[in-house]
Amino acid sequence: MKSTITLLLIALTTIPNTYAQELALELFASNLNKPVSIKHAGDDRLFVVEQAGQIKIINADGTLQSTPFLDINNLVINTGNERGLLGLAFHPDYAVNGYFFVNYINNSGNTVISRFTKDFTNSEAVDPDSEFTILNYDQPYTNHNGGDLAFGSDGYLYISSGDGGSSGDPENRSQNKLSLLGKILRLDIDTVTETENYGIPSDNPFVEDSNTRPEIWAYGLRNPWKFSFDRLNGDQWIADVGQSEYEEINSVSPAEASTGLNYGWKCYEGNDTYNTTGCIDQSTYTFPVSGYYHFGDGEIKCSITGGYRYRGTNYPNFIGWYFFADLCSQEIGYLIYDETNELWTKTFQQFSGQWSAFGEDVNGELYVSDLSGGTIYKLTDATLSDNDNLLSEVSIYPNPTKNTLHINFGSNHNTDLLTDIYIYDIQGKKVKEINSTTNTTLTINTTELSEGIYILKINSENDIQNTYKLVIH
Repeated sequence: MKSTITLLLIALTTIPNTYAQELALELFASNLNKPVSIKHAGDDRLFVVEQAGQIKIINADGTLQSTPFLDINNLVINTGNERGLLGLAFHPDYAVNGYFFVNYINNSGNTVISRFTKDFTNSEAVDPDSEFTILNYDQPYTNHNGGDLAFGSDGYLYISSGDGGSSGDPENRSQNKLSLLGKILRLDIDTVTETENYGIPSDNPFVEDSNTRPEIWAYGLRNPWKFSFDRLNGDQWIADVGQSEYEEINSVSPAEASTGLNYGWKCYEGNDTYNTTGCIDQSTYTFPVSGYYHFGDGEIKCSITGGYRYRGTNYPNFIGWYFFADLCSQEIGYLIYDETNELWTKTFQQFSGQWSAFGEDVNGELYVSDLSGGTIYKLTDATLSDNDNLLSEVSIYPNPTKNTLHINFGSNHNTDLLTDIYIYDIQGKKVKEINSTTNTTLTINTTELSEGIYILKINSENDIQNTYKLVIH
């Protein structure tokens, strides 16, 4: 097993506010028109989807390229607040095949999932004649289109689909497993069959059920506007926009998701009953790990925009936080896992912006888009200062290791300030506590630890902590 010394972004603390973290936004790019999705293509650029039908490129320094990467404005309907070009995902082998996928509402008002191919003579352009339609389905109303796209670590394309719109899912499409609406779909887009321009993964949960569309991965969703995969462990996070009272955040592991989960709409809105006519036993539904009420959680809220768990390296305080936002209150929130009570704690911070999408760059740093302002902000830690670099010289070696691990605190570090050094397993259980030292280098015996991935956490008196990935082989 091979690894590099990488800062892991996992929330191991059981008291979320110990370190007085505070989120800040740093302007990264501007002059965009209704940005609704932010993705990367495996390099240091960001690709921003504009609702009217264009995709723009932002360079690593935040400059916006003047020529669109893709312009399909003529294919995209431009009426209705929730319609347009909505989703983008780059093929895992994009660097080789040049494929990327979009989700848009066409001029007939229906959903289209298409593949385009980049221009191999120009990495900042697309072959305009390369559209290959993967899937389309009707939208009965103008709202609740879902529209997000993402590839899982399994290489399959996942698609979020709203319940078709209106209010209260009048035709009960979300619970209807013969409808593609109100679902998460999972497709093998590297396969073409005799009847479809995609294949059905053999382990999709309903492939043997003649009363269910085989494309369905999960159902019982109202309007999953944004979802994401945790790049560390593959967990799927789905933020589902509520009806009139509750916004919900769902999180499931790959093993849980593979069983074909029912998230409950319209029987339930979050944890509360909505319309249980014809519904089955409550135990069969998967309920959210968190969420919030429109009128009971501070500012008046209305519509959740889901984001990502932070897995970057620039902001250690953000380790493992899941970020989200509300369009109406203009707040950005985050969830932190409380290991002691085994629950997610929720915090909101007030900003000014219609937060329409979060994005993750190739290094795991996070961004958020303001729909009305046409701007992209980078999420940063407002509490960082020169004092936060006291542990910046720390190095651990060898990593991976087998029997012995060395921690070098650097020549300028005051080891008298060290308070705690812990090792946790990947589930967050503390497996080893190490006494602090006044030496520049500390040697740790790791022979009692089994092979696997661990978390090394170093604390100091001034509430600074560094967290590292440790591999035992």
